[in-house]
Amino acid sequence: MSVRKITAKITGVGKALPEKRLTNADLEKMVDTSDAWISQRVGIKERRIAAEGEWTSHLASRAAADALKMSGLTADQIDLILVATSTPDTVYPSVACLVQKELGAIHAGVLDISAACTGFIYGASLAWGMIKAGLMKHVLVVAAEVNTSIVDWKDRDTCILFGDGAGAAVFSECHSDTDGILSIKLGGDGNYGELLELPNSGCRVYTDESGNKLGRYIIMQGNEVFKQAVRNMAECAVCVLDRAGLTTQEVSLFIPHQANTRIIEAVAKRLAVPAEKVFVNIANYGNTSAATIPIALCEAFEQGRVKKGDVIVVDAFGAGLTWGAMAIRWA
Repeated sequence: MSVRKITAKITGVGKALPEKRLTNADLEKMVDTSDAWISQRVGIKERRIAAEGEWTSHLASRAAADALKMSGLTADQIDLILVATSTPDTVYPSVACLVQKELGAIHAGVLDISAACTGFIYGASLAWGMIKAGLMKHVLVVAAEVNTSIVDWKDRDTCILFGDGAGAAVFSECHSDTDGILSIKLGGDGNYGELLELPNSGCRVYTDESGNKLGRYIIMQGNEVFKQAVRNMAECAVCVLDRAGLTTQEVSLFIPHQANTRIIEAVAKRLAVPAEKVFVNIANYGNTSAATIPIALCEAFEQGRVKKGDVIVVDAFGAGLTWGAMAIRWA
């Protein structure tokens, strides 16, 4: 008698968003920009802003608690907590440690992941591998960011883009040849790291030509990042579908990283995925970095756009450079 393979499926999703909204009209009063310019270029109308004293770990814990509740598991059943973030409360203790403390996940290992906007997919890959290897049964993957702490509010090219938020998913062991995670592809290229940087976020000191220390703010070469994002996201999505033995026509829902609508539309066009199958929520939240994918996945589920048997492809790109995609059949 054949034995079905061990894989992982998502048993719970959750999200957490700050209450404060920063609209394009608000930004018009802060920098030289306009609602029309922002809407046309990136498709954002507003973004959420963490309150004073509201840190990444707070958002991460709230999203994690919601995902845990949906899964039907208790915190002490979680074997590993992975938190993808570029804006940790502190380098150590890790955000994963703080989430563990808040949830009471006393049996869980804890680890933060640094893969920028691709962090959730990197975390999902680790969760899948641990579960497939039989080392763990339930892994909690969280992505959380307070991007507004690393934004230069005088730089109109970057301050319009980012928002704060968190999303989470519980990955649990299942025995199936057809359901759960079907394939994952990860990629990266450090040769292009200078296209998207966060100076002075570690031990290296960044200075200007006069030797003055630069601020700890996001620096981005937008046009080049756009080209790299479109090419690598499209290629990565094709790869995971090929590995899963699927075509783009069989995709029920495509959830791309919510960086800007032009990237989303360009990737979807290359994949020949129709607009009605592409999930977009960037207008409400902006780019929440690693958190965009799990927030979007949670919202898609809440809106009834994710059903049993659906094939879902999630696809992201971030600083590093990093990229990744995952194909799932919802179980």
